[in-house]
Amino acid sequence: MTARNARPHHKARANAVRDVRENARVALALMLLPLPLLAAAAAVALPAAFASGGTRRWFGGRGESQRADAQAAKDAAAAAFYELDTAQRDLRISIETITAVDGSPGARRAVDDFAALGRRIDEVSHAYITAVDAHDLDRDDLDASVAAQARAQLNRAKDELVRVKGELDRFEQGLGPLLDKAETQLARLAPAVERARQALIAASDALDSVRSSGLRADDLAARLAALAPELTKLNEGAGRHGVPETLQRADRVLRDAEAVRTEAERLPQRAAEIDKRLVSLRTRAQALTTRSTQVEPVLSELRRRFTVACWQDLQPVPEQAARGVHQAEEKLKEAGKAREEQRWPDATALLATVRALLNATDEAVSAARDRLQRLDAVAKDPQHEIERTRFAIRDAQRLAMAGRNTPDPRHARPLDDSVARLDRAVAGLEGRHPDYWHFLTETEAVRRTVARVVEQIREERGTGGA
Repeated sequence: MTARNARPHHKARANAVRDVRENARVALALMLLPLPLLAAAAAVALPAAFASGGTRRWFGGRGESQRADAQAAKDAAAAAFYELDTAQRDLRISIETITAVDGSPGARRAVDDFAALGRRIDEVSHAYITAVDAHDLDRDDLDASVAAQARAQLNRAKDELVRVKGELDRFEQGLGPLLDKAETQLARLAPAVERARQALIAASDALDSVRSSGLRADDLAARLAALAPELTKLNEGAGRHGVPETLQRADRVLRDAEAVRTEAERLPQRAAEIDKRLVSLRTRAQALTTRSTQVEPVLSELRRRFTVACWQDLQPVPEQAARGVHQAEEKLKEAGKAREEQRWPDATALLATVRALLNATDEAVSAARDRLQRLDAVAKDPQHEIERTRFAIRDAQRLAMAGRNTPDPRHARPLDDSVARLDRAVAGLEGRHPDYWHFLTETEAVRRTVARVVEQIREERGTGGA
């Protein structure tokens, strides 16, 4: 939006001053002439002097006042035009900032509204330029009526410019939240990209340091190389890829590069830990091999002293233990090879498998010894297990009756069933060959049921439900 350059409005006034000075000079020359020549000189010089101002028509004080008013209206309209043009240019920068960052519906509406305002600005600007072009206020023969008409038209143009400027100001105020958000993201852009670059440099340095110690770290090198295309896009800038996407890419590169750096710095320690775990698990596997050979004598003792139900489920334990130890030893060999080849993730995963196999084997081997010990204890003194279970039931019954005249059926029923179940388990001990393992599993089941009832009562009373 541009305005026509107007001629200086002081031109007419300067011409008038020049005419007055010339007339004064001529008059002074006539005064200095001898008297006989004065009349003749005056007859020639004075008309010529007063005619030197051109054909300008002097229309008195009111006419000059109209010209001055029109010129003032023109200056005011020009000032309004300049303010509107400046505000539009500044606001366009804000809109471009928002559109570079924000693709939300609100941002798109702001762009459309700004375009509509631009059309109205074009309309009032055209009216202003038309008014300026229609009247030459520096003309020597400017009529007072023409000056008045020019003043009115220029005032109307100025008022429209001011009105649209007000609309533009109100629109700018409404852009505040969108602009703040956009400027915040733009302020983050350069630091985020720089942090990503520095993180890549730090990861590369850490990787070089690890390699210099003899560790290959091929997987980390591959991960770092995969970030190269992302760095290229960061270097191409937000102008090509957009501010939001560039910020997301910078954060992603930063996170991935820091992960590579951290793992690279920890790699020597990780290698040492793997070496230590290899030694420890080999030792544990050897110990389990020795312990597994002791399962068969334990099973023989169980078969000799207790009924089949007490040990039948343990029959596969020796075979399971041997198989578990063998599998663990095979996985240990694979883990050792992975360590030598510096395949760190593979070595770590294989060691975890070895540990799980040894844990399962340990539990199986321990189960036979624990079974014999528990059966020995209950065979010598079943009353201890009976009293332990009855105490748990009585304690739960007291809790169920606390603050009540009658217990809640939801609590009383499972407790009564537990009493009956315990009585049946105790009755099962009578006879020549009691099933002590069934007795133990039943008492354990009764205690679990009682514990659930106690937990339910406490939860209900804790929430005001009882």
